[in-house]
Amino acid sequence: MIIKLSLSFNVILINMTQEQKTKQQAILTSAHFDYHKSLNSYAFFKIHNQATSEDLVQNTFLKTWAYIVKGGQIETMKAFLYHILNNLIIDEYRKHKASSLDDLLEKGFEPGTDTSKQLMDYLDGKSASLLINRLPVKFQKVMQMRYIQDLSLEEMSIKNKQSKNTVAVQLHRGLEKLKLLYIQAQSTPPLYQ
Repeated sequence: MIIKLSLSFNVILINMTQEQKTKQQAILTSAHFDYHKSLNSYAFFKIHNQATSEDLVQNTFLKTWAYIVKGGQIETMKAFLYHILNNLIIDEYRKHKASSLDDLLEKGFEPGTDTSKQLMDYLDGKSASLLINRLPVKFQKVMQMRYIQDLSLEEMSIKNKQSKNTVAVQLHRGLEKLKLLYIQAQSTPPLYQ
C-alpha cells in the first residue's frame, strides 16, 4: 500500500512546480512539528500500544500529505489531523476486534449466556408475588395492580374510585410492609435441608 501511495505521489509531484512542492512540504513539516507529540499521546491513550500508535500517526501524516498533494485545502490543520487519526483508530479497533473474536472461535470458545441472574430475579419476583398475598387486603389489591398488572397510578385510582394521592400512599405503605415481610422470609431458615 505504501508503494502504491508513493508511486501516485511521484506522478502528482511531477506535475507540480518546485515552488508548490516547497510550500506543501513546509505546511506539512510545520504541522508535524506542532502536532506530532500530541497526536502520539492521543493515539497511545486510545490504543494502549506505543508502536501501533506511532504507526497510526505516521499514516495520519501520509494521508494528509496525499490530500494536500491532490490539491485539497485544509482550513484548520489540527482538526483535520485529529479527524484522520480518529478514523484510523476506529479502523484499528475494528480490525483488532474481528481478529480476536476469530481467534477465540478457532480455539473452541463458544459464547454463551449466563441465566443465573435472570433466574434469581424470577425467583425473587415469584417470592415477592407470594408475599403480596400475605399483606392485608387493603394493600394486596393496590400492590397487585401496580407490580403484577403494571397499572399506572391514574388507572389504579379510576379502578378503585380513589384519588391518586390515596393510591400512592397505599402503595408506599404496602411496599414498606412487603419489605418487612421479605426481610423476615430471608432471615428464617428454609424448612427443607
